[in-house]
Amino acid sequence: MKLLHHTYGKARVRVLKVLRSGSQQSIKELSVSVLLRGDFGASFTRGDNSLVVPTDTMKNIVQALALKHLGEQTEPFGMVLAEHFAKTYPQTTAVEIQLTERTWQRIRLDDKPHPHSFMADGSGQPFAHVSHEGDQTKVLSGIEDLLILKSAESGFEGFAKDPYTTLAETRDRIFATQVKAVWHYASQPASYIKCNITILDAMLAAFARGYSPSVQATLFKMGEAALKAVPEIEKITLKMPNKHCLLANLARFGLENKNELFIPTDEPHGIIEGTVSR
Repeated sequence: MKLLHHTYGKARVRVLKVLRSGSQQSIKELSVSVLLRGDFGASFTRGDNSLVVPTDTMKNIVQALALKHLGEQTEPFGMVLAEHFAKTYPQTTAVEIQLTERTWQRIRLDDKPHPHSFMADGSGQPFAHVSHEGDQTKVLSGIEDLLILKSAESGFEGFAKDPYTTLAETRDRIFATQVKAVWHYASQPASYIKCNITILDAMLAAFARGYSPSVQATLFKMGEAALKAVPEIEKITLKMPNKHCLLANLARFGLENKNELFIPTDEPHGIIEGTVSR
């Protein structure tokens, strides 16, 4: 028997970097996969790992080099990664780096792009639900899968603590959430389209404007803004999971991470829900 083909690597290494230029910030988020080919056959056929680069090491390399080299352009960072693996590990004959970007557009506030609040491109799916019973028709409208993020002016402090508490208090964190909002119409507006756009704009402005002490406080502020913007709705329910972006710990590699490089995670995540009414 012989091994005809082999390759191995690390997939979905996620990094999110805050690129700062004065008061203006931008977001660069990538999912990186590394595949190596070379003299690794013995690990398959004889259980000999002496030439194997651990995939955990690959993950650490991606994070460390992202802190040093990742900028606005994706391709140069991919070249840095490929060259690093090729030069560092002579047993490697080929390196493949796949980089997939999630792009973010700035939330507009007062018709100007906000310096540190963003909405993922292509996110947010509007929906409507209409029910009729007896002589009553009820109309619900909303939006789901709306991925939004603040790279500044967000924190979490003063929470309850016990012997199992490990979370540190902070006034500077990434705040990302994937919103589902449902609003209930009490009366028929002249235009559902205009009202729905107005509600969304009001919620995004409330999200972007000012300091956020918690997801809960921002949820209420967004619901309040929607009700103030459109008198035809009577209440709004928001679901805002806290999509954690964890600060990458690179101190063990001699690198200082000044709230610059984060690891986006999908699970576990916080669940925050609330209904705001008049």
